[in-house]
Amino acid sequence: MARTTMDHQGEQGAQEPIRLLAIRDTPLSLDEVFRAVGDDAAGGTALFVGTVRNHDGGADVDELGYSTHPTAEAEMRRVAEKVVAEFPVRALAAVHRVGDLAVGDLAVVVAVSCPHRAEAFDACRKLIDDLKHEVPIWKHQRFSDGKEEWVGAC
Repeated sequence: MARTTMDHQGEQGAQEPIRLLAIRDTPLSLDEVFRAVGDDAAGGTALFVGTVRNHDGGADVDELGYSTHPTAEAEMRRVAEKVVAEFPVRALAAVHRVGDLAVGDLAVVVAVSCPHRAEAFDACRKLIDDLKHEVPIWKHQRFSDGKEEWVGAC
């Protein structure tokens, strides 16, 4: 669904829709991301939280680390701009963690607000899927049996 011309006065004068994009080595905040996508013209907000799970491919995961290429934030912006161009996004935010994380830690938080819930769900899914496939972020998993594995995001 392409962006359309705003036909209601309350929809005009919107701020820049990309409100927060960051790669951080500090814990992520759901509240910060949710606040970033607040918009009075949005009827739906979708938020996705990715956490470190305790297993992968049948093996127990003890911890993992994320690292990025120097272009990762620029690529994150490119992905966000594609989502904004494809959906009627009022506000968008995405933050990804780097460094060593423990099981249960927040690894990524993305959120999108749109005029309607279906658009918000679709835009949020596109945002996280494209972020995971196109932004150069790598995961280094360390398993309980002593094995390690690198997983590339793109």
